[in-house]
Amino acid sequence: MPSPNQTLSIATWNINSVRFRLDIVERFLTEHSPDILCLQETKVIDNDFPHALFDRLGYTHRVVCGQKMHHGVATLSKVPLTEERRFDWQDNGEARHIGARLANGLLIENVYVPAGGDIPDPTLNPKFAQKLAFVDRMTAWSEGLRDDTVIVGDFNIAPLPCDVWSHKALLNVVSHTPIEVDRLDGLAASHDWVDLGRTFIPAPERLYTWWSYRNADHTVNDRGRRLDHIWASPGVARSATAFEVVEDARNWGKPSDHVPQIATFAL
Repeated sequence: MPSPNQTLSIATWNINSVRFRLDIVERFLTEHSPDILCLQETKVIDNDFPHALFDRLGYTHRVVCGQKMHHGVATLSKVPLTEERRFDWQDNGEARHIGARLANGLLIENVYVPAGGDIPDPTLNPKFAQKLAFVDRMTAWSEGLRDDTVIVGDFNIAPLPCDVWSHKALLNVVSHTPIEVDRLDGLAASHDWVDLGRTFIPAPERLYTWWSYRNADHTVNDRGRRLDHIWASPGVARSATAFEVVEDARNWGKPSDHVPQIATFAL
């Protein structure tokens, strides 16, 4: 449960198969103990989700939206979750969103935006077109929200020039192209979202959450990108007290290519 001073910590992590990486999930929860953990790319159907580990560690409240071998999101919590929500922003049935509300009214939306393939042209690459449409649907949804929401997850877009290891080298690489950044800026403006990562670690300070598996040691060239985000409604953002990137998790056994982030609120 949250501590007596009513702080609430929310973590997000693209785990890239929750069952394959249960050891590092347990390590993270044991060492950092967030009140709520939002996972993306769980790659497991709901009936096969590894509930026992989370029960043992006190995360007895869960909402999951799974899919066999692909995608999937899950929100695990020490505090009760109500009003489960599922939106098909991909418009094809893929498991990329799960939402839940807390007893205090806070809405937590957990999302996994499509990667978008390799060619940054929606006329040549249907996957890229789907990614842009996904963000557009999120934007339309966002416009009608109350000031009570935190949205977290793998957005698969690094918006700022300093959010990638080389702005010039990645301008035409999916995840950092101007068209994607423009769409994400539109989403941010639709609700006056506050990007907590850049609130606590202002640009142009280094802030990455993903490194390719192609480098055996991701620290050698440090070719990272900030693909994962925690955003809050303006009023909720004013209660944020801390933000942390657990970069060391990229070195743990069988690591994900993403690392966790944790935001703390005094609600």
